[in-house]
Amino acid sequence: MRAFSRVVAEPDGLGGTRLSVLRSESPLLLRRTGTDGGGPGGPTVHLVGGGAGPLRGDDLRLDIVVGPGASLEIRSVAAQLALPGRAHLPQSRFTITATVAGGGCLRWWPEPLIAAAGCDHLTVTRVDVAEGGSLLWRDDLVCGRHHEAAGDVRTDTTIRYAGRTLYRHELAVGPGAPGWSGAAVLGGGRAIGTLVTAPTGPAPRSGPGDFAVMPLAGPGVLATAVGADIRPVRTALDPLCAQGSRAATPAGAAV
Repeated sequence: MRAFSRVVAEPDGLGGTRLSVLRSESPLLLRRTGTDGGGPGGPTVHLVGGGAGPLRGDDLRLDIVVGPGASLEIRSVAAQLALPGRAHLPQSRFTITATVAGGGCLRWWPEPLIAAAGCDHLTVTRVDVAEGGSLLWRDDLVCGRHHEAAGDVRTDTTIRYAGRTLYRHELAVGPGAPGWSGAAVLGGGRAIGTLVTAPTGPAPRSGPGDFAVMPLAGPGVLATAVGADIRPVRTALDPLCAQGSRAATPAGAAV
């Protein structure tokens, strides 16, 4: 299955944000679920799964554009479950591209991606934020369902700010990634979450548990948490996302 979805947020000329484009193809459906009431908070859009998967052979694309002075938050109603498919088909793929103009604000905070046993999936993320833009980008991965071995998932993420690479990360889990559960990667953990904020973010710190907030080599902060399941990851990162959502403005003053 192939699907292409796109959302474009632009200033409405009244101090708020309008969605000039909200285009969806199943199973990657976009639904506006909140309004900004003419204020700076911006609309909320939820991803709604219109079918099972992604399965082997699926090629899904999502484009996100936030214009100058606009603000947008994207959530999802449920976890994304990467599932196995016919063995002769290529790996499933989800490509996300996002651009944020100066003075724009984007908050990406979906439910986790779950690597079900037997899956073979790739997520490619490319985010480009202009000078003066604001970003909160959250990604969680769970390695297998309850009491299930992890399938093969690879994530490839690049976030650029003001024309320079701010964050570049690849992670592979599952039987095709030897050592993924060892001390050099997840250390026996079954869930991992990452949060990138720019240009500012929470103060650097570490703990409790496998959790740390670190400054990036540029205007931004990385928070990461690893746990035996998704619960400690949520405990560590959800409060930071909530703070960032409340603090963010289209002018990018703080996230």
